Amino acid sequence: MEKFLIIGASGGIGAALSTALRGQGVEVVALSRSVDGFDITDEESVEAHLSALEGPFDGLIVASGALEINGSAPEKSIRAVSAKAMADQFAVNAIGPALVLRHAARLLPRKGRSICAVLTARVGSIGDNRIGGWTSYRAAKAAANQIIHTTAIELARTHEELICVALHPGTVETPFTAKYLGRHPAVPAAEAAQNLLNVFGKLEPSHTGAFYDWAGTEVVW
Repeated sequence: MEKFLIIGASGGIGAALSTALRGQGVEVVALSRSVDGFDITDEESVEAHLSALEGPFDGLIVASGALEINGSAPEKSIRAVSAKAMADQFAVNAIGPALVLRHAARLLPRKGRSICAVLTARVGSIGDNRIGGWTSYRAAKAAANQIIHTTAIELARTHEELICVALHPGTVETPFTAKYLGRHPAVPAAEAAQNLLNVFGKLEPSHTGAFYDWAGTEVVW
């Protein structure tokens, strides 16, 4: 039986991924702040929870993330940037995933195909940015992409069949995204989760270190 570790498993997309994987007969170890006290922004919490786990896991998915933190909405322009809001974005969306990935080499098998995926966002793409705005969120997601790319390079030296990627799940219908949808289409969390699992099934070790969207199309850095 396959075994996956889901970080951020109580959120919309994390919960949907857990449900979908269990529906496929996969054993899921789920960690979240609300259920398990797993705080991705707290180094001691990450170390305590992940050090207690026994691998190997066939998949590690970091599905945690936040668009609004402590009441700070995405900035409409650089003039609205504050140090605190930007630091909060980096803590959740970049530093947190990096703290999790510190454990990836131990938790994932050295032999055989495995998946290590962090959910980032298309707005973290520097090359795809045409309209500006959302400086802190964009920057944190871009940093996360670099962290994943770097981790993939390092892990490939010891985990030859590992696929370590950044994934854009598309715009998912959650209470937190509702007021930002505008003209952008959104999908229910269950559909978004299935889209991501379909991408997992198509990826090969040669794809490690890259950035893909929900349809399996590579996204420019």
